[in-house]
Amino acid sequence: MSMIHSRQQTYAGIDHEEHHGMSMTGRIVRDAWVFGLLPEGDGFAGKHAGELQNLFEAVHAAWEPYGQLPSRLPPELAAKHARIHDEAMKRAKGMGWDAELGDDD
Repeated sequence: MSMIHSRQQTYAGIDHEEHHGMSMTGRIVRDAWVFGLLPEGDGFAGKHAGELQNLFEAVHAAWEPYGQLPSRLPPELAAKHARIHDEAMKRAKGMGWDAELGDDD
């Protein structure tokens, strides 16, 4: 299922995703918070596909020096990454998200 609204071609925002932000797009948005590319809490709602692509590319570039691995982040960024992603998982689980993959995942 697409995270982009077909009629408007905009992203619903991390808080309005079917899987409570536990999608690839949600991860990109949270990583943008980690690297200061978006203000923390900015769900990127209303953005177009091109803007999402630009954000994806910026986040990918921010990860480059660390080999895309959280374990290689400097302590301050590692702590911020852990906090943001842990809070997101707790929130999603509280809203009924299950980390176990289903048959169609």
